[in-house]
Amino acid sequence: MKLSQIHKKKKSVLSFEIFPPKKDEELKNIDKTLEILCELNPDFISITFGAGGSSNNNKTIALAKKIKEEYHVEPVVHLTCLCYDRSEIDAFSRALESEGIENVLALRGDRNPNLPEKDDFAHASDLITYLKQTAGFCIAGACYPECHPDSLNRVEEMRHLKIKADAGAEVLLSQLFFDNDYFYRFVEDCRIAGIDVPVTPGIMPVINASQIKRMVTLCGASLPKRFERIIHKYEGNREALFDAGMSYALSQIIDLLANDVDGIHLYTMNNPAVARKICEGIRNIV
Repeated sequence: MKLSQIHKKKKSVLSFEIFPPKKDEELKNIDKTLEILCELNPDFISITFGAGGSSNNNKTIALAKKIKEEYHVEPVVHLTCLCYDRSEIDAFSRALESEGIENVLALRGDRNPNLPEKDDFAHASDLITYLKQTAGFCIAGACYPECHPDSLNRVEEMRHLKIKADAGAEVLLSQLFFDNDYFYRFVEDCRIAGIDVPVTPGIMPVINASQIKRMVTLCGASLPKRFERIIHKYEGNREALFDAGMSYALSQIIDLLANDVDGIHLYTMNNPAVARKICEGIRNIV
């Protein structure tokens, strides 16, 4: 089922993100995480996509097939474009369509000095436009409640996001954030800008101090004072930080659901303990 149809059927959609394990033998072990996630009957599970070479991307397709056929959950495959040309994107599209995969998350992809960029797709909106012309996918796009790190300001951010939506993005999945007020203001700005597709917040539970430092550096998410105090208080105690980080994420999710957001997209990091804790915390809410 296409994401656009799922959102028409349900007010608030539940989804998870996982990534293909780097080693082939670890692909078998991901069943433990999937079994826990699927206890909540998610509406879809997204799978990340590599930025260069075919090996990890083939794992993405294999994992998407596994989710669809064995767990009967709709897979959404991330598709990056900065390091690929049209013929490579065509090959990926054919491989996905041959497995009956109907949904993709179209992304530019992160810049990597070790991987050459190609000339066909400079932005995610270029990929969305091309896929609309050449394939039959339902296309999701990414959005940034606190602005993309490359954006000059919120006005430019909304202008580029409107281009992405007009190109054919039918659903928007947000980057992580730790202050729900940023997300509420962002959705309001989207509606003012004429972006009327579902906007789903992305939540990542923080369970270790190095993780939060890395995430803040990569995506530019700000830390509320309340969250900073939690990190500072418990960063020397791994178990305590896990509990505190999970509790903070659950409080975000409960508040978002109470405010009737379009869904919840959880970044699981392939961690069964994270998946189980979240599932136990929101089982009766969703």
